[in-house]
Amino acid sequence: MASYTYPVKHPEGTLTTEQVHALLSSSRVVAKRVASLVDQKFIADFLLSGRFSAQGGGVFYETGEEIFAADSPEAVAPGAEYPKTVLTQGEIAAAKTVKWGIESDITDEKIAREGITVVNRALGRLGNTVVKHVDGVAMAVITAKVTDTAAAAGAWTTPGVMLETIEAQAAARAELGTGIDLDTVLLKPAKYAKLLGIFIDKGALPREAGNAAITGNLPVELFGWTFVTSPHYASDNPMLLDREQLGGMADEDLGSPGYVRTGTFGVETKSDRHRDDKYEVRARRVTVPVVTEPKAGITITGTAL
Repeated sequence: MASYTYPVKHPEGTLTTEQVHALLSSSRVVAKRVASLVDQKFIADFLLSGRFSAQGGGVFYETGEEIFAADSPEAVAPGAEYPKTVLTQGEIAAAKTVKWGIESDITDEKIAREGITVVNRALGRLGNTVVKHVDGVAMAVITAKVTDTAAAAGAWTTPGVMLETIEAQAAARAELGTGIDLDTVLLKPAKYAKLLGIFIDKGALPREAGNAAITGNLPVELFGWTFVTSPHYASDNPMLLDREQLGGMADEDLGSPGYVRTGTFGVETKSDRHRDDKYEVRARRVTVPVVTEPKAGITITGTAL
């Protein structure tokens, strides 16, 4: 009878009870660990690539701002003055930040019996929960603000029809002279999987390392477009976006003692030793998603995905 050997994940290393307590005693170390453990990164930060500083609990921003001056350039003689123009401004809007947070306890008993495993599990779940909620809020804002729709060239049963649709819509939006360059396709997970299956069946994916079906990496770069998916995007219709102009995330720094954020990861964390033989660990993000240019998105209908 043949025997088989299955690969087993090697332990990543163990920490003593004293080392786990030392880790939880440092909010900075906890923040770094949360950033490394969280497997859901903010798609809100990816789609809303602008960064705003929300001072005093809110942010003012302009929407629908023109990218061209109201006047045309003129011929300028040597040594002469340049013609001056007054740049038009967009409509002023405001948004208020919200502190989204969650907390849990890690007891001494759990640390003694399970070690770093219980810490990793707790920190990962807290971080992922904040990411999930903020992404859901951001997706709701995007779908509410992006109201333009366009019909597909036909049912998306082949890569050719899909490319014809998105390229035509990108060209039509560029012709408006707004500087909008649609470059991203957003789909819900089930529709993304179906579209990926069409690419595979039609042999449209590269056979090398860039094959999205092999790597499973997101986002996927195909045919000059970026394909992304999110469980928080509920529409059955794909959305075309210009991530550079769509909007941004406005984060507020409260300056709260003990809270630490690592790098560009938006989640702040804090770990407090409680008198009842436990640690209280928190994760939060103080932010608001902002769509500054609703025309930087189009929802495509009639794809039959």
